[in-house]
Order: sequence, then C-alpha cells, then structure tokens
Amino acid sequence: MSTTAQKPALVGGWTAFHPLTPEDWKVFEEAMHGFVGVKYTPLEVSTQVVNGMNYRYKCDASMPPSDVIWQAIVEIYQPTDGKPHVVAITRI
Repeated sequence: MSTTAQKPALVGGWTAFHPLTPEDWKVFEEAMHGFVGVKYTPLEVSTQVVNGMNYRYKCDASMPPSDVIWQAIVEIYQPTDGKPHVVAITRI
C-alpha cells in the first residue's frame, strides 16, 4: 500500500491544503472570470464534499501596480449542476 496516495474526502470534512490539480485550476479560473481589481494567485487548495464541492484556495493577493502582496482565502462553491461561484474572500 502506497503512503503517498491521497485519502478520499469525507462528506462534510475538509481535506488538508494541497497543490492544485488541473480540475482545481479550472474551477478557480471559471469562478474568478471577469473579477477585476485585486489579483489572486492560488497557492494551495482544500476541498469539502457537500451537495457539490466547496473549495478554499489559499492565495497571494495584490492590487497592481502596487508591489504589496498579502494572503487571502478565496472560497468557491461548485454546484453539481451549474457554474462555480465565489462565496467569500477573507484576508489572512
């Protein structure tokens, strides 16, 4: 048995933060499409299986042209049918 295999997500439980998969990137980009002002660059993601999927993206955030960078959590909900959308953004 491999120790590197990811444990399956439990319904209602959040996974540990981990590198983004191509699917995680797709959800982030679709939910953030058209978002202007602050630029969010995802670093890691945590997921929660619900009726759909909740995502918590740990991001670097900046407001170009400023060089100031801070971190934020971008929460996105992906319904089973429909487009993902931003639920909350929290500066950390």
